[in-house]
Amino acid sequence: MGYIRGLFKNIPKPLYILPVVFAVISIVMMLSTSYDDGIVISRTVIVQTAAYILGFAAVFIISRMNYSVLEEIQKPLYIFSVLFLLTPYLPVIGVEQYGARSWINIGITTFQPSEIVKITFVILMAIYLNKHRDELNHLKDFFKAVLYAAPIILIVLKDDFGSAAVFIIIFIAMILFAGIDLKLFGKIALVAVIAIPFLFKLLDAYQQQRITAFLYPNDLSIPANYQVWQSKVAIGSGGLFGKGLFNGEIKDLDFLPVRNSDFIFSVICEELGFIGGAILIGLLVWFVISLLKLSFDVKDGFGSLVVIGFLGMFAAQIFENIAMCMGFMPVTGITLPFISYGGSSILSNMICVGIILNIAISNRGVAFIR
Repeated sequence: MGYIRGLFKNIPKPLYILPVVFAVISIVMMLSTSYDDGIVISRTVIVQTAAYILGFAAVFIISRMNYSVLEEIQKPLYIFSVLFLLTPYLPVIGVEQYGARSWINIGITTFQPSEIVKITFVILMAIYLNKHRDELNHLKDFFKAVLYAAPIILIVLKDDFGSAAVFIIIFIAMILFAGIDLKLFGKIALVAVIAIPFLFKLLDAYQQQRITAFLYPNDLSIPANYQVWQSKVAIGSGGLFGKGLFNGEIKDLDFLPVRNSDFIFSVICEELGFIGGAILIGLLVWFVISLLKLSFDVKDGFGSLVVIGFLGMFAAQIFENIAMCMGFMPVTGITLPFISYGGSSILSNMICVGIILNIAISNRGVAFIR
């Protein structure tokens, strides 16, 4: 026990305490979303609990390994990432869910490869940008970085606009942190904004429908608007203190779709009110700020880029999910990190925590297990 205390002695407490708090919140909310059926220990609760048990085991193992070895496997990691993203297209194991063919069936459950590839993408970009920091101030070199990231982003974009947006934000956060010239970045960003209407035409019909629904929020004939409308009703009906845990009416009447995953924040606000929602947002922001502080404290260039990549990933998903529930963003199917239901999501989040703690520990002079 003393060894474990010593291992985490100088690590920012939010980085290892908050995941435990999030686990408790998540499992309690899974109990709540199952309660209206007269079932408490449902499959949802079991899967979420199992995912967290595996996740904490992964944190313990990964945090004690030498993360620098990741720099030595760049090529196989890149090939794995591309091929793994293509597995949902295989006829036997590929599964379409929520309008996107981005899942694989592994027998006992379904799994979303993009959740794991978010991690490998951050690692790959950190390796690339750490080697090419001094080459980011010219348009030609910037496009080399774009071409390096493009195959992964484009595969995800094909069927999962929400996840692709997260990958793009990860890329932007890491490029900025690596030191790209801000004037060059501003020009590129302006061109990207101008290109949005043309890019819209390249999206699949269901992706376009979600964006159209966002632009016309009062048109309930658009299916995506029904979800957001019920989500906003649930949030508003919670008032300041909520209706009480397990007592959400919008949830119980089954008006709120995907309530244990995409719209879990709406359930929290209905049952625990504005206060409960604000506390959760505060905890998530605290976690993100702790990552930002760590990214500047880390002396290793590769390690600091990995941390900022994970920061971009978590921040993007938190903002996308909560804004989606409140009608400020299109419905994208992005889960709320650490809270939403999903074995692959929880496990990938905890793997990220393990890598983050690994980097934090190594930069405080703690010996690694080899």
